Amino acid sequence: MEYWYASGTLVDGVITLTVVELLALWIFHKRTGRGLAPSDYLLNGLAGLSLMVALRGALTPLWSLVALGLLLAGAAHYADLWVRARGKP
Repeated sequence: MEYWYASGTLVDGVITLTVVELLALWIFHKRTGRGLAPSDYLLNGLAGLSLMVALRGALTPLWSLVALGLLLAGAAHYADLWVRARGKP
């Protein structure tokens, strides 16, 4: 079990499940017109995925993944806040 944590395999599984969830939400909305529109969750999901990439890099000696993940997470979070604030008076 410790191998799953140290090697990043557990994080890889969570990343995979998150991508499948985002795709399922998109497909459901596209086919039925119900549920959340991708614009409502995509940037937030991207920020979360980017943080998981940073965690994956921290668990293994891939420090470039940490920097890339944190940079992308910050950018996605800022973009999400900007889009949400744009619609407020």
